[in-house]
Amino acid sequence: MKNILLIDDAATVRMFHRQVLEGAGYQVSEAVNGIEALEKALTQSFDLFVVDVNMPKMDGYSFLRELRRQDIEQAPALMVSTEADGDDMMLAFEAGANMYMTKPIKPVDFLEHVRLCLGEDAS
Repeated sequence: MKNILLIDDAATVRMFHRQVLEGAGYQVSEAVNGIEALEKALTQSFDLFVVDVNMPKMDGYSFLRELRRQDIEQAPALMVSTEADGDDMMLAFEAGANMYMTKPIKPVDFLEHVRLCLGEDAS
């Protein structure tokens, strides 16, 4: 079973993403900011990171830059943000994101992106 780490400071967003992912058969862990997520990434193995941009303590860009510097097995990252500007998307890719989605997201689109990041059949 694929293990996904959800990183978002909004409990409602984490709950929504968790329901969609668990409903599709994934195992889900959560972190409320980049610092907590980095601690988990350094002690556990994840198949995918779903990362919000705007969070307290350490934002999504900083988390990904720091994660990508670590000498650990690197899982793909799907950045999900309210930021729709093209510059935000470029910053996400420069920080180490593999894909980018703008909130609000539809469950079917979300799962398609997750499956693509995991190298699974997206249909």
